[in-house]
Amino acid sequence: MQKFIGVDLHKKTIVICVVNQAYRVLERRRFACGETEAIAAWFAGQGSFEVVVEATANYEWFVQLVEGHARRVVLAHPGKLRVIAESTRKNDQIDAHVLADFLARGMIPAAYRPTPRQREHRRLVRHRYQMQGRITSLKCRIRHILSDYNADRRDVFTREGRAYAAGLKLLAADRFVLEELWLSLEHYEQRLAAADKALREFARRDPPAEKRTRRLLNSISGVGVVTSDVFLAETADVRRFGSQKKLTAYAGLAPGQRESAGKRKDLGITHRGSRLLRWVLVQAAWQLVRRDGHWQRIFEALVKRRGKKKAIVAVARRLLCLMMALVVSDRPYQQAA
Repeated sequence: MQKFIGVDLHKKTIVICVVNQAYRVLERRRFACGETEAIAAWFAGQGSFEVVVEATANYEWFVQLVEGHARRVVLAHPGKLRVIAESTRKNDQIDAHVLADFLARGMIPAAYRPTPRQREHRRLVRHRYQMQGRITSLKCRIRHILSDYNADRRDVFTREGRAYAAGLKLLAADRFVLEELWLSLEHYEQRLAAADKALREFARRDPPAEKRTRRLLNSISGVGVVTSDVFLAETADVRRFGSQKKLTAYAGLAPGQRESAGKRKDLGITHRGSRLLRWVLVQAAWQLVRRDGHWQRIFEALVKRRGKKKAIVAVARRLLCLMMALVVSDRPYQQAA
């Protein structure tokens, strides 16, 4: 008898619901996440089964634990499986039951499971982004204190600017906080350098296909090492999307629409998906329109119709489509005249 098992996975507990092909509940169980031996033993005794779990942040250990026993392991896309989030009656047992029932009916919207190498790359790239974010935050706080004394300068983070700030007459509390911020800034700059080094070493171990992809991406003006790393890490395998429309939707760069009574209204971008990917594409888009005359003309035409902010987002969306096209076609970018 084929079984379908829905798993509601949390940080400390998992709740399990088993249904058969007639969608009848056969069993419900609950385990603590620390009971890995008991969990593995229970799944080993289930015979032929398929299992589904939502692709939340901590699913990987569970999938590795049960995939050797399951006929098939399915990752459910949390954003598309909205029936659970929008349910008026919601608890762990209901969530597990819904997952099992949808699996039995073949209605699970599946999520992509990155390979071990892709997960490793994504971890490094996101760590680097966090270090960069903390550096930016610290610099803003330093500038805020200096602005209170009308002493902020463009070169404040150079050696000369640091000496200038050290010579200012500040209140004792402000001086203490400023020195602490400088120390923290030095620390995170070192951590950022370490993250960059780790990413360079990771890139040296790239298989030939990934090395080729990096060269293709870097053929675009404004697309450097950071942009390539983010693109590769966040998309994992760009060919899996099948179309540029799906890729832009994944990145949250697709414009939304609202339609009612035959009337359609275009909305802004959805902002769903990877915020890091959107951020790096916008930064690369600014570099692209400054360095490439063809893209500069496109940007200027968009600015006249939509303004700078929307125009640069539109360029970022086109840049993302271009990056996918280069990878799929396996041809470097040829700059337009």
